[in-house]
Amino acid sequence: MGLTIRALKVGKLVGQPKPTITYMRGWGETYDPTLLMFLIEGADSPILVDTGPSTVEAAWDLHRYRLVQEESERPLEALRACGVEPEDIQIVINTHLHWDHCSNNALFPHARFVVQRTELLYAVDPLEWNRVAFEKIPGVQPHWFSTWGRIDTVDGEATVAPGVSTVFLPGHTPGSQGVVVEADGGRYLIAGDCVPTYENWLGDERATHIPDGLYVDLNVYAESFRTIEALDCEVIPSHDAAVLERGPWS
Repeated sequence: MGLTIRALKVGKLVGQPKPTITYMRGWGETYDPTLLMFLIEGADSPILVDTGPSTVEAAWDLHRYRLVQEESERPLEALRACGVEPEDIQIVINTHLHWDHCSNNALFPHARFVVQRTELLYAVDPLEWNRVAFEKIPGVQPHWFSTWGRIDTVDGEATVAPGVSTVFLPGHTPGSQGVVVEADGGRYLIAGDCVPTYENWLGDERATHIPDGLYVDLNVYAESFRTIEALDCEVIPSHDAAVLERGPWS
């Protein structure tokens, strides 16, 4: 059986300023980023890419984001709708360690967590401007830290399972990564926040591609875009509602 990718909606953030998604574009506009996890089926066990945000209350109290999440969009409910129990997940790949991508890691008791070494080192002690996104906040333990003993670090490209591998895509964070999936129907890249929306990848009249508005290094971001171009994959963004209409991919 070949590999299949399913995008699972786990909420949305309401009223985010558009330039935080599309670098230096959309001033005065807002955008409601869809929050997604990705379920890869067809390997020895289901693989999960990212685990979604924390609670509605924590999203506001810690981050000042208005998170809207239906009961069916809670991570375990979204997985169970696909016939997958949390105990079935043996591998979780975190594209990066921002709170909206890893807050539910602890829900998967048998999983190993694949993170770029660069990302893990940075998340331990980020620059002051990035601390809240990584939840390095006095009195708060970052959600990713709750599974400290089950984190497997990788450096760059690494095979996670047959047909599933990581690719290093820094820029949004120092250790952002994507996930390449070799399915029967083609090659796909789950791009993480290197490509939050299709607009970021398709670009506009001023740029071939548009970085996310939240970044740590535009020079390495540009290199990551060139890395994606060379992969010859269909790009699957991380925060675009249109992803839910285009999948699943197999």
